[in-house]
Amino acid sequence: MSFLNQNPEQSEQKDQDQANSKPNFSLVINWLRQVFVYSIVTLVSVAIVVTIVLDLPFSLYVNVPIQTNHATDRVLNNALGLTARSQLIPEPIASNNRENFVTAAVKKVGPAVVRIDTERTIATQAPDIFSDDPLFRRFFGKDFFPERPQMPREFRQHGQGSGIVIKPDGTILTNAHVIDGADDVEVKLRDGRTFRGKVLGLDVVTDIAVVKIDGTDLPVAPIGSAENLQVGDWAIALGNPLGLDNTVTLGIISTLSRPSNQVGIADKRIDFIQTDAAINPGNSGGPLLNQNGEVIGINTAIRPDAQGIGFAIPIDKAVAIETKLAQGKTISHPYIGVSMVTVTPDLIADLERDPNAPRIEPGTEGVFVTRVMRDSPAAIAGLKLGDVITRIKGQKVTNTGQVQKLVENSRVNQPLRIVVKRGSSNLTLTVKPQELQTANLR
Repeated sequence: MSFLNQNPEQSEQKDQDQANSKPNFSLVINWLRQVFVYSIVTLVSVAIVVTIVLDLPFSLYVNVPIQTNHATDRVLNNALGLTARSQLIPEPIASNNRENFVTAAVKKVGPAVVRIDTERTIATQAPDIFSDDPLFRRFFGKDFFPERPQMPREFRQHGQGSGIVIKPDGTILTNAHVIDGADDVEVKLRDGRTFRGKVLGLDVVTDIAVVKIDGTDLPVAPIGSAENLQVGDWAIALGNPLGLDNTVTLGIISTLSRPSNQVGIADKRIDFIQTDAAINPGNSGGPLLNQNGEVIGINTAIRPDAQGIGFAIPIDKAVAIETKLAQGKTISHPYIGVSMVTVTPDLIADLERDPNAPRIEPGTEGVFVTRVMRDSPAAIAGLKLGDVITRIKGQKVTNTGQVQKLVENSRVNQPLRIVVKRGSSNLTLTVKPQELQTANLR
C-alpha cells in the first residue's frame, strides 16, 4: 500500500540520485588528458633546468630522434608558449662539419709557414792536452813543454727556426737571431719543396730579418694588424718548435705593449705582444695569428723560468722594418748610453737603507739612472749615476719604456733636452744621441 501511495516528486528525486550515482566517463578522460599534458610539460621543464644548471650540452637531448605526432607538438608548444617545433628542439649539427676558426686559420696560413735550417762555422783554438794540463806541468815542469801556437779548430754549428712567406716573390719574415751569422740558410715549405735562402738584411735591435727564396706558386700569408688587438683576443701560434714541423698552439692575448726590459731582453727596442699560446725554441720567426687567420705578430721570445708566457713582435712594426731591410737600408737606432730603472716606492726605500746610495725624495716620479756608459752621449752631456730623468723633449716620463721610445724616435746628433732631478735640484741637460753600434749587441 505504501508503494501505491508514494509521492510522485519523491520518485523523480530518487531517479535523479540514481543517475548521478553512475560514473561520468567523459570527465575521467578529460582529467587523464590534463594529467598527461602536465606531466609532459613538467618533465621537459625539469630537463631544461638540469641542462642549464649542470651546463650540459643540449645536443645530448636533441640528437636522439624523437617521434611525435602533430597533436603532441601542439600541446607542448602551447603549454610552453612556443609557436614552432624548431623552437623547442633545434636541428642537430651535422656530424661531418668539424671545422672551427682554428682549423680554418691553419688551412689559410699553414702552407706559408716555413722551416729555416742554418749552418755557421765556429772557429776555436784546439787545446794542447799535455801542455795545458796542470798535472803534466807540475810533474815535468813548465819548461819541459815548448811554447807552441795553438792550432785553430773549426766545426759546423746547426740552427733551426721558423719563418713566414709574406709576398708572392718569396719574401720571408723571420727573427734576426735565427739567421744571424749563418753561412748557409735552407728554407723548407710544408709541401716539401726546399730552397736556398738569401738574407736580404737583418736588424738585431728589433730582432727582425728578411730572407728571400726564388720559387713559383708560393703560398702567401695574409697580413693583419696588431693596432686593434685587445687583451683576451684569440692567438694562434704556428711554427716548428724543437724540430717538430707544423705545430699549432692556441691561446689568448695576455697583454699588449710589453716593454723589452720587462721581457728580459733590454738590448732590444720593441714593445711585445704577450701570449699564453705555447712558444718553444724553434718557434722563433713563425707567425702569431688572430682568429681570422691573419698574421698579427712574429713569435720571438719566451721566459725560460715560466710557462705560458711568450712574446711576439707586432706585425706592423715587423713589416715597417722589413720594407727598409728589403731595400738594402740599415735601421737607425739612436742611443744616449744609460742604464735605468723606473722609480718606485720600493726603490726609494731600498736606497734609503743603503748609506752609500743616492737619495730620491719621496713622491718623485721618473727614471733612475743606474749607470752612465763612458764616453757616451749621456756622459758627455753631464748625466750622472743617481740622476732621475723626469722630462724629455718637454714630455713627462714615469717609466723606462717612455724614455726608450723617446730616444728611439729621435735623430742622431739632434739635440735632446732632458730634465733630471739631482738631489733637490732640477737640471736641464742637452744630449746629442749617437748611432747605436749593433755589432756590439751580437
